Amino acid sequence: MFARAGHEVLVSGSRDPAELQPLAEEIGGRAGTSREAVEFGEVVLFAVPWRAVDEVLSSLGSLDGKIVIDTTNQLGAGGWQDLGGRTAAQVNAERMGGARYTKSFNTLTAAFQAETSQRTGAGRVAMFFCGDDEAKAVVAGLIEDAGFVPIDLGGTADAAPMEAPRREGALYGEEYREAEAREAAEALKAGRPIPPAPQY
Repeated sequence: MFARAGHEVLVSGSRDPAELQPLAEEIGGRAGTSREAVEFGEVVLFAVPWRAVDEVLSSLGSLDGKIVIDTTNQLGAGGWQDLGGRTAAQVNAERMGGARYTKSFNTLTAAFQAETSQRTGAGRVAMFFCGDDEAKAVVAGLIEDAGFVPIDLGGTADAAPMEAPRREGALYGEEYREAEAREAAEALKAGRPIPPAPQY
C-alpha cells in the first residue's frame, strides 16, 4: 500500500532477506534485515506477535527518533493478556523508549486491509490511530496514502477501544467508514458509549 503511493519501502522479517526478495520486488521495494529496516526508514511499521515483541526489539538497534507504527495486539500463549489496566499501546510505547510511538493498522486483518485499500469516495474504510507524539500527523498522512481515512482516537491511554479482543462497545474488528468512525470517536472523547458497529 505504501509503495503504491510512491514511498520507498524495505521489507524485513524473521526469514532470510533473500526469501523476502520476491515480495519486495512485487511491491516495488527491497528486502533486508530488521536492523537494516530500522536504519533505512524514517517510519517503522512494527508487526510481530505479542510474545515476540521484546525479542524483536532487542535485535533492531536504536529506535531513537524513529516514528513507529505499532500494529500488535496483546494475544499471548494463554490468550488475551491482562496488562494491569494499561493499554497495549502504553505498554509498547514504554518498551520502545526513544521512539516516536503511534498505534494503527491493528483493528482489521491484513487481508481485509489489502482488499479494501483501493476503495474510493464514501466506501473508503476508516483506520483508527493513537499516540502521544506529533508524529501522529505523519501517520495520518500515511494512512491516507495507504487508501484509508485516518481517525484520531487520542493518546496511548485512549487506545483500549481499538485494541483486541473484539467485543461489544469497542472498535476492534469492525469495519467503519468515515461518518460513523467520526461519530464513534466523538462519543469516546465525550465519555459516551460507542454507537453499535455499522452494518454495510
